[in-house]
Amino acid sequence: MYPEEIIAPMRKEVVDIGFTELKSAADVDKALNETKGTSLVFVNSVCGCAAGMARPGIALALNKAKIKPDRLYTVFAGNDAEATSAARGYFHGYPPSSPCLGLLKDGKLAAIIQRYDIEGHTADQVADQLVEAFDKNCV
Repeated sequence: MYPEEIIAPMRKEVVDIGFTELKSAADVDKALNETKGTSLVFVNSVCGCAAGMARPGIALALNKAKIKPDRLYTVFAGNDAEATSAARGYFHGYPPSSPCLGLLKDGKLAAIIQRYDIEGHTADQVADQLVEAFDKNCV
């Protein structure tokens, strides 16, 4: 677990662009269970690919997308362990990954961007992946 003062700016970065933090399994289930529409769930982390590609890529995607998810949620891997585990439970068939983005449609996974889709890519490339997922699923 990381000291909160270290990760607070990383949390704030996504909250400032419209994400709601989910800090417990109950929060996750309340937000994602039986939800109509689309929800983007970001598994945030302290790693360099979260800082350099994922968080900036998400911001770019939300700025350039014509169609966006109805709701934006985030959990923080390493600190919100219970919430992170619960969120990953909605990513059926995929191993745990940090950072990671799951797009749910009507409560079911419609698209996923895992660490290997982020690491080694630019923020623009991550944004393009997200916009493509939004265009395909957020209708």
